[in-house]
Amino acid sequence: MTNFKRKYPATRLRRLRRNNSIRNLVAENVLTKDDLIQPVFVKENLKKMESIDALPGIFRHSEESIIKEIKELISLGIKAVAIFPVIDEKKKNETGSEAINENNFLNSVIKNIKKEYPEIIIIADVALDPYTNHGHDGVLNENGDVANDETIKVLEEQALNLALAGTDIIAPSDMMDGRIGVIRKKLEQTSLFETAILAYSAKYSSKFYGPFKDAVESTKFFGNKTKDAYQMAVANIDEALHEVALDINEGADIVMVKPGMPYLDVVRAVKETFRMPTFVYQVSGEYSMLKAAIENNWLEEAVMIESLLSFKRAGADCILTYAAKEIAKKL
Repeated sequence: MTNFKRKYPATRLRRLRRNNSIRNLVAENVLTKDDLIQPVFVKENLKKMESIDALPGIFRHSEESIIKEIKELISLGIKAVAIFPVIDEKKKNETGSEAINENNFLNSVIKNIKKEYPEIIIIADVALDPYTNHGHDGVLNENGDVANDETIKVLEEQALNLALAGTDIIAPSDMMDGRIGVIRKKLEQTSLFETAILAYSAKYSSKFYGPFKDAVESTKFFGNKTKDAYQMAVANIDEALHEVALDINEGADIVMVKPGMPYLDVVRAVKETFRMPTFVYQVSGEYSMLKAAIENNWLEEAVMIESLLSFKRAGADCILTYAAKEIAKKL
């Protein structure tokens, strides 16, 4: 027998990269429409939808145009939306009391959407910043700081009204201590057993939220103030795991990390530690940064899908992204 001396490696990883079909067969992570949640904005007293300068391709919708938008999203295979209100400035005050008006603008919009398209999953934030004239997520004390326990009393009523309006998933985004337990208890006491809670568990005090402030027109109220006293410090990861553990113990069904790409290590740590449904939010600054680079031909369009795949690779089960609609068209 001829003594064959191998000159080349037996393992050639490029064998499984030689064409698109093979690459797809062995792909470790796949992005599908089921992974995508589209954030949408609705504005009170708006006659027709209006563009948002800081969020290319995204609009503030009127009560009428949001119904058309939901119809299109459903036709594209998007199954869930996260809805954010832009409230009439005259209704904003120190305590954000409009948030607990059961007939407020957002609750009315949710009822209308559910009447027309009951199959769409609606996620609604529980926080007071859309309703306060100071832009903070809660009620302020005499020192100008957000009062944790006083705020929670308002949040539980806001959460209840959102659930009664038809919201499928309540999403407390305020970062008050103990709010998940209080909201869960309130929902249970009202026999709203099927209403899920998506906890913004690891919500960082990030500078990537800028375009969102423009979208909800809160910059004029909030100015240069920060939310450092209640949102998480950007340097911490152990604290994020502590936050997630607390929220799970208090009754959260899903946990979320926000922002996304700068915090992929947090997504991975949360998923590996808790094995819970884990969502991630590709926030406005991430989206707008990529869109600007694409529009200036500095990056290719495919970079958006690449960014979303990074969330899947890190362990995310679902992604809130402003690109959901355009990516659904491609998928």
